[in-house]
Amino acid sequence: MNRTLLILNLTGLLIGISYGIHNPIVPIFAKNEIGASYAELGLIGLANFIPYMFIPVFVGMLVHRFNNGRLLCVGVVINTASVFLLSLARTVPEVMALRAMTGIAHAFFWPPAEAIISNVSEANTRVKNISRFTGFFVAGFMIGPLIGTFLLEGLDVSYRGLFEIATFVMASSIIFALQLTKRQTQSNHSTFSFSAIKQVTKFPVVIMILIYCASSFGMILTIYPAFLNDRSMSATEIEILFFVFGASRVATLALADRLANHTSTTLIASTLAISAGLVLSFYSDSIIEFSVAMLLMGFGFSIIFPLTLEIILRKTPTQSSGMTIGAYETTFGMGWSIGPIAAGLISEFSGNATPYLAFFALGIGITIISAIKKKSLEPNTA
Repeated sequence: MNRTLLILNLTGLLIGISYGIHNPIVPIFAKNEIGASYAELGLIGLANFIPYMFIPVFVGMLVHRFNNGRLLCVGVVINTASVFLLSLARTVPEVMALRAMTGIAHAFFWPPAEAIISNVSEANTRVKNISRFTGFFVAGFMIGPLIGTFLLEGLDVSYRGLFEIATFVMASSIIFALQLTKRQTQSNHSTFSFSAIKQVTKFPVVIMILIYCASSFGMILTIYPAFLNDRSMSATEIEILFFVFGASRVATLALADRLANHTSTTLIASTLAISAGLVLSFYSDSIIEFSVAMLLMGFGFSIIFPLTLEIILRKTPTQSSGMTIGAYETTFGMGWSIGPIAAGLISEFSGNATPYLAFFALGIGITIISAIKKKSLEPNTA
């Protein structure tokens, strides 16, 4: 493996572990310790993801102008600060502000990382390398909940103590991120280009799938833990379920290179798997049933992102790839923002299980459209 990719993968692993330790607990912390309602949980999720609607395009402009390793370090520093300050939060607005910081940090993590991978990869290895990097991050996200479970159950650590430990893990990733600053050079002085943003809009079916997946994913990250808690799942059981979720994602990403040979079929199967996991969640009340739902959704969420990005990058000139990556991540951010607020409001006024039924129905519709437009989901067709 290229040394730059190895260092980047280790950085992603540590950041993923930190996310895995604290992220599933944030909704439970906000609901049980701060007293947030489902509508407020939706607002917290919206605050977390709404920066991702705007910042990635800005960062996409920067990846061709600045050292990508330094941009990634900016993300790590902001993220570390946001997780630590979360341990001090006392009100819903404070949690919202700190989750917004996390969203900004995330925007300084993924586009530079994807740009680094794109710069050192051949066209025929890009999906594999992006999937491998995502796999390292997801592996961390899988390991993190196990660590969180041990800390909560074995050492009786409080939620706030858990955030402090996650802060330490996040901060340690800067050791590897700094190494990337020595291995990345300023690419060129390309300027803002609307044509790069328009490039993404040439793939309406891809965008539809991406927004649906991101919306559902945002709901799972921000609302689902509180829903599980209301279905009598303890904090440690929720951590275990997110371990199952992570394990499914890692296993799927390990097969990404093979699945990329059947892109359209895989994307259709992914939306169907997400829909199935959501409707199963609607009916489930045991950890076994929820585990099956997590396995299905883990498959769906993991493979969609590298495959949809590859479809778009295959048709993008190399000199504008940074802006295109930024536009792609912004599209993802739109979905991330829609999911939590929609699910939070639906939960508040129509019952906490209703969002999963609604998103299931939406997913079935998108699966049908994707099957009809299957040809547009191949990397070599516009």
